[in-house]
Amino acid sequence: MDFDSLVRAKNELEPRVRQLTAHLDAEKKALELEQIEEKTAAPGFWDDPEAAKPLLKKRGALGDDITLSKKLSAGIEDLETALELSRDDADMHGEAESLESSLRGAIEDAELRMMLSGDLDSNNAIVAIAPGAGGTESQDWAAMLLRMYLRFCESKGWATEMLDYQDGEEAGIKGATILVTAPYAYGYLRAEAGVHRLVRISPFDAAKRRHTSFAAVYVSPELDDTINVDIPDKDLKIDVFRASGAGGQHVNRTESAVRFTHLPTGIVVSCQNERSQIKNRATALKVLKGRLYELEQQKFLDKVAAASGEKSDVAWGSQIRSYVLQPYQMVKDHRTSYETSQTQKVLDGDLDGFIRTQLLAKSLKTEG
Repeated sequence: MDFDSLVRAKNELEPRVRQLTAHLDAEKKALELEQIEEKTAAPGFWDDPEAAKPLLKKRGALGDDITLSKKLSAGIEDLETALELSRDDADMHGEAESLESSLRGAIEDAELRMMLSGDLDSNNAIVAIAPGAGGTESQDWAAMLLRMYLRFCESKGWATEMLDYQDGEEAGIKGATILVTAPYAYGYLRAEAGVHRLVRISPFDAAKRRHTSFAAVYVSPELDDTINVDIPDKDLKIDVFRASGAGGQHVNRTESAVRFTHLPTGIVVSCQNERSQIKNRATALKVLKGRLYELEQQKFLDKVAAASGEKSDVAWGSQIRSYVLQPYQMVKDHRTSYETSQTQKVLDGDLDGFIRTQLLAKSLKTEG
């Protein structure tokens, strides 16, 4: 990028920085953060860690916004300085290019943050993957999706915990549930909820025919004590069974795994990652509450869409994306028409383009 191009880039980025820093409002949030710090320093605050969680979560979000605002302001100032110096020092030109690229990335992060304005967007996410009909083919596809999301989270530095994992009979998985712990994990990953379709030459077909497989991805928020989801006992069917995952001598010796079936909706969740049945029950209940909360939110959105004469683009169980590996290479999102031929990069966790485009589309639709 030559000097004039860098100047034009700086002039294009400057108003975006002003808009974003005004939205983040670091001064106001610094005052809020100061008030929270005073509360955390009060005697007895740490006596009840569960009660402290919402406030600590708020503290973290405020700190992140303040840091991001400072990064944007410093970024535009550093770019201006580097451009001035590069007039007389050719060595500074490369530094200015690097600063422009870094600032652009920070702006995109901040713009994404602005899109995540839902009440629970900042929460951790619970991601469940279930194969569709098709036996081994779909189970293998579900395992590929699990790997894709784990790789995506790893690239972001997000912590993941396997809550439930059930091996397929020949290959792949019968189902898996992971907890993703990161700021705004739910806001980002809810864009992935829906049915994912794979077209490929089957590795399990001796005749090497092309097969189409489906798997569903469910994304729900990890709820804290501020959200109450009441589940009457009569609505639950509870089964216990022997864990089939990792666990050494513990596996298949005790019935520690737990499966909850919510009778009114048919939603089924299970957990077997803990050795204790009590802990597995608590985790499974948390997952179920998140799923039910997400279902109720979607029902509300569907009613709003129906009342306004719109067709909902995220119906429960709708097909959102196709991954075509044969006869050509293409991954396409059917909601936004965003597509790429870099199929292996996507399956290795490169989902930013799809997620960003979907969030932007929903944000524009909301504003409209």
